[in-house]
Amino acid sequence: MSQIAQLSELVVGSFEAFVAGLVGAIPQLLGGLVFVVLAYIGIKVVTTVLRSVLSRTTPREQGLVVDLVVLIVSIFLWFGAGLALLNIVGLGDLAASLGTAVGFIALGVSYALSEMIEDTVAGVYLLRDPDFNPGDTVTMTAGTGVVAEIGLRKSRFDLENGDRLVVANRDVEKKWTKTAE
Repeated sequence: MSQIAQLSELVVGSFEAFVAGLVGAIPQLLGGLVFVVLAYIGIKVVTTVLRSVLSRTTPREQGLVVDLVVLIVSIFLWFGAGLALLNIVGLGDLAASLGTAVGFIALGVSYALSEMIEDTVAGVYLLRDPDFNPGDTVTMTAGTGVVAEIGLRKSRFDLENGDRLVVANRDVEKKWTKTAE
């Protein structure tokens, strides 16, 4: 048998194996496609219902908290859907490895961003606190001022001398006192 015939046989055999593998994968790919469509619809419904419930149960000025919660839930749902999709299309080992790796990465990121996370959690508490609102005069470690704005990471206070004081929420939440007006 000549080398050209061997090469031709190799190319034809490879192509036939490729087509057979593709045909064999069609059910998994269709299952994955159906799953993605259902996951999209399900996640959209869950986030819409969650946003609606949170919007009704939280004051309007705390829309930032609602957006944050919906975003976090959405990220977790899409990540879970992605891992499930990998499992459906036959890449379960990759999904398990990816889930483990992302867990370790998330642990490292959360440690690196611990102060930012602490500020955000304190900001949510401050936003939800009925005694801490824009226009209130408060005394904290950094000084006394009128609450101008409450953000997720920082709060801003107007001082008597006209300056604006910006303080990390973790520092405000530690100890503050509402001053009688």
